[in-house]
Amino acid sequence: MSIPNINQPAPSFKLANQSEEMIALSDFQGQWLMLYFYPKDNTPGCTTEALDFTNLLPEFTKLGATIVGVSPDSVASHGKFIAKKNLKITLLSDPNHQVAEAYGVWQLKKFMGKEYMGIVRSTFAIDPQGNIAFIWTPVKVKDHATAVLEWLKQQVTG
Repeated sequence: MSIPNINQPAPSFKLANQSEEMIALSDFQGQWLMLYFYPKDNTPGCTTEALDFTNLLPEFTKLGATIVGVSPDSVASHGKFIAKKNLKITLLSDPNHQVAEAYGVWQLKKFMGKEYMGIVRSTFAIDPQGNIAFIWTPVKVKDHATAVLEWLKQQVTG
C-alpha cells in the first residue's frame, strides 16, 4: 500500500499496547496524535527516538498531543523496552504489520546487500478530526522529535 495523503482520513487501527490493552485510532478523537513507526525495540536508533519523544512528552501534552509508537515487536518486548529505558510513551504491537502496511511504511529495504521487508521509520501527525496533517518519511532520528514538536507548536499556537 502507498502512504496516505495529507488531509486524508488516517487509516483506522486497533492494536495491543505494552499492557495488552487494545488502543484504537478512535481513542484519540479531539486531540492530536503523533503516530510514529519504528523498526525494532532496543536498537540504537529506535531507543534514541523513543527517549527523545519521552523527554519531550510534557511539551506535547501541553499542546494537546499524544505520542504513540508502532513496531512489529511483541507486547512483551514493548513492556521490557519501556521498563528498561523508563519510557513514558505508548507502544503498540503490530506483529503482522497490517497497520504499517495501511500507512504505507512496510517497504522493501536493503541492508548490507540483502533485501527484506521492514518498517521505514516514519511519523504521521493526525489532527483532532482524525485526518493526516503532516508526514515525515523517511525519518532521520537526530532531532526528529524536536522537529515534530516545533511543527505542532506552529499548528496549535500559530
